[in-house]
Amino acid sequence: MSPATENLVLEHLRAIRATVDRLSEDMQHVKARLGVLEQQYAIISNRLDRMDDRIIRIERRLELVEA
Repeated sequence: MSPATENLVLEHLRAIRATVDRLSEDMQHVKARLGVLEQQYAIISNRLDRMDDRIIRIERRLELVEA
């Protein structure tokens, strides 16, 4: 391989490495944000479940539905 070809290959490999590094960093950010969204979803889901239970108890107490 000629020196010019070697330099071209090295240049391409460096560009590929830089792209992979950027993608890896982006994925870390995406994973962190996804983790936050999962936590928020779990909190909201839990609150909705508790509200549903409370509404059912209120409806029963007020005899709006059959027990």
